[in-house]
Amino acid sequence: MEEKTLNTRRLKPFERIIFPLDVADADRAMEYVRLLRDTVGVFKVGLELFVACGPEIIKRIQDEAPSQKVFLDIKFHDIPETVKRAMQVCSTLGVDFVTIHTSEGSRALQSVAQHKGSIKVLGITVLTSMSREDLKEIGIDVHLAEPEKLVLKRAELAKRAGLDGIVCSGLEVSKVKEKLGEEFLVVTPGIRPLDRTIPQDDQKRIVTPFDAIVNGADYIVVGRPIRDAQEPRKIAHLIAEEIQKAEDYRLTHKIH
Repeated sequence: MEEKTLNTRRLKPFERIIFPLDVADADRAMEYVRLLRDTVGVFKVGLELFVACGPEIIKRIQDEAPSQKVFLDIKFHDIPETVKRAMQVCSTLGVDFVTIHTSEGSRALQSVAQHKGSIKVLGITVLTSMSREDLKEIGIDVHLAEPEKLVLKRAELAKRAGLDGIVCSGLEVSKVKEKLGEEFLVVTPGIRPLDRTIPQDDQKRIVTPFDAIVNGADYIVVGRPIRDAQEPRKIAHLIAEEIQKAEDYRLTHKIH
């Protein structure tokens, strides 16, 4: 398998696109891999596909798309010893990214960081499906119920624990980069192109691909806008073009 750099400064626009394989069938997932392997940079395996197919799906993706990265997005959420052992297993799969909830606390985060090998571990801060009202409902202190405040607090915790980056909405990226540095990876879900509307969408804190990259996101997760399109490859190409425009904007406006 060819070496896959994780230096985001060297990424091509399309390589910043993470496509979630949100299906429960291996063959259907592989159809998307074959269709999009030269138009997106990362394939994300979430809970649905991993529970349905197990580690074998990782190998199938790697065999079919050896130049793409694989993101195992199973969001560890358990006691430190359990997540440590799970991380040790993940390190044998050859994936590039793994996620853990930062609400686990520093002991669990440090345990994962110490056993991650070459995998980039990303901390889940505040899910993009959650609003201020949702945070209050689950008992988050009123002073931290603003998503941005909670994201920054959890991002700082993730960095201190030795994680490589976080997952947060594009609305918080610039503050995270400003506070924690450009090398701290930020992956942004909740991406919605301006010319697309998706009924019954559960994402609440959303941004466009252009805004996410201008704000400093290293990777963007784009699922439904590509998957539900009549021409998924065309939409992926258009998003890559938008990423290029954002990179050019950052360069001309000297945004670091």
